[in-house]
Amino acid sequence: MSKILDHTDRIAPTAQPPQSDRRSFLKKASFAGATGALALTGLLDVAAAKTGARNLTSRGHDHDDYRDDDKELRQEDIDILVAAEIAEALAVTTYSNIINTAPFFGRIPNDDQGYLLGALQEEMSHYALEQSVTDKPSPFTSFFYPKDMFASAQTTLNTLVTLEDAFIAAYLVGVRNFSSTRLRVTAARIMGIESDHRTLARVIGPDVAAQDGGPIATITGAQGVAESVAPPNNNGYERTLCWTRIEQAVEALTPFVDITAAKAAGFDVSKSFPFEPFTPKLPNPLGDFISFKGC
Repeated sequence: MSKILDHTDRIAPTAQPPQSDRRSFLKKASFAGATGALALTGLLDVAAAKTGARNLTSRGHDHDDYRDDDKELRQEDIDILVAAEIAEALAVTTYSNIINTAPFFGRIPNDDQGYLLGALQEEMSHYALEQSVTDKPSPFTSFFYPKDMFASAQTTLNTLVTLEDAFIAAYLVGVRNFSSTRLRVTAARIMGIESDHRTLARVIGPDVAAQDGGPIATITGAQGVAESVAPPNNNGYERTLCWTRIEQAVEALTPFVDITAAKAAGFDVSKSFPFEPFTPKLPNPLGDFISFKGC
């Protein structure tokens, strides 16, 4: 156990929230977070304005990566990238707190622990890549969560799968709307990893110890339906959540960053959890970013 935690010793633990009942929340958030979503969308506009049009060949990558696809970022590209940074900062915060504060983490098998540790490194790598393109950090550096998050394995896995559902759908918006091939391909590459995370989060359910409420047989994701964990890879095609604009992803994630929307969605607003960035170490160089070509 101590050997595993050595890989995340730069992530400081944070306080656990009190126990309370919490189930599906993303569908509620789409209604509860309207005001906060408008504020968040405005903040994205400010962040995008500060970033400005940027030519990716100035970011230190090989010019051959872009060929005839070499052009400046458009406004929508920047909006998607800034929203993705927020999502990845939220993902890093979620995984680090599962590892460092969730009681059930120490009682799941070592391979499940290894998945969560690997996912943390991958999400941080995604954040670092996106920040390297925008040249700006996430405009949000602390997050709210549903009541009983991290204390309850069921709530934690429901929330984790819900977030991964949202991340998959958000990156598919990038595949749909990014202006360049290099960004669309990169969004697809990241989306594939988020899909891995969703499946592996569902693998953990049956491995949760009895004292932590396990084994967990169903997990509720973004669509608010309790789905059997068997099989854990229960998608034939990735779910788009019918999102076609990045503003839809922003609205869904607003309760995690805006206290008014968090209250309306029934989140625990007595504390927030800080995003603590670090230098990621991916498990295999064959799976590293390498370049915008991917090779």
